[in-house]
Amino acid sequence: MRDNSSATTIIRPAIPSRPATGLGWGLLGVAAFSFTVPFTRVAVGGLSPLFIGSGRAVVAAILAAFALTLTRQRLPRVRQWARLAVVAAGIVVGFPLLTSFALTTAPANHGAVVIALLPAATATAAVLRGREHPPVAFWLVTIVGAAAAIAFAFAQSGGFEQLDWADVLLLGAVIAAAIGYAEGGLLARELGAWQTVSWALVLALPLMAGLSALSMAQQPPSASPVQWAAFAYLGVISMFFGFFAWYRGLAFGPMAKVSQVQLIQPVLSICWAGLLLGESLGWTTIVGGLAVIVCAGVAVRVRLNPPRPEQNP
Repeated sequence: MRDNSSATTIIRPAIPSRPATGLGWGLLGVAAFSFTVPFTRVAVGGLSPLFIGSGRAVVAAILAAFALTLTRQRLPRVRQWARLAVVAAGIVVGFPLLTSFALTTAPANHGAVVIALLPAATATAAVLRGREHPPVAFWLVTIVGAAAAIAFAFAQSGGFEQLDWADVLLLGAVIAAAIGYAEGGLLARELGAWQTVSWALVLALPLMAGLSALSMAQQPPSASPVQWAAFAYLGVISMFFGFFAWYRGLAFGPMAKVSQVQLIQPVLSICWAGLLLGESLGWTTIVGGLAVIVCAGVAVRVRLNPPRPEQNP
């Protein structure tokens, strides 16, 4: 058989598997996301939460539109637009708006601990959406992690007899983002990773632009240069370029290992809150954060590595 015969041609993947490169890009994406909570806390000091939550999406959507146009991406199909609406509702509308309103009163390190539940919540949403059948251990650890996050929120709000509205908003943000990530993860297999996020941003642009105009009419934005810089970071990095690094890391893989890098995001966010905002770490923050992160890590690992069925001899 000739050397140039098609039967002997080796087809190489478009993006080869490079574990070291994948982890590097994944860490870069997580590092970019870890500043989201502290910088949101900075921005709400001079800008309305409605303007921050909607305006950052408008900035990211404009960048996404340019990227999609320059790379000449094909338009999604009708059914895909409906699924993109779910992604947009979760990660473009729900999470930014809910966290912006919550962080007007909640400290950044407090928000980081509650949001640390996101990896386990995303795994749960993926299980339900994909109709998977994980072991009982997955559900037990997920429930313990959720209970730890809620107990932390109760303890930080002044006692177990009341729950602050900021915690309700943060928990809602976690649920919204988990649903958006799970649906986006499935849709990314058809449209591509960064393309899915970009189309979701473009789809939500009319709504978020309208909310931005409404917020400016109610309260004209007036902020310090530092607060404007924090807002710019949220729109350009947190909602756009951060996803490029994160999904590039997942593409290089291995995906199971790279996805677990997200578990260090709340640790970094708490550190940035202390260094940049001068927030002190109490024992409840440390214990609550560790409990939520450990439970999320175990839940993700159990889902990614289910027990193998025993084979008959």
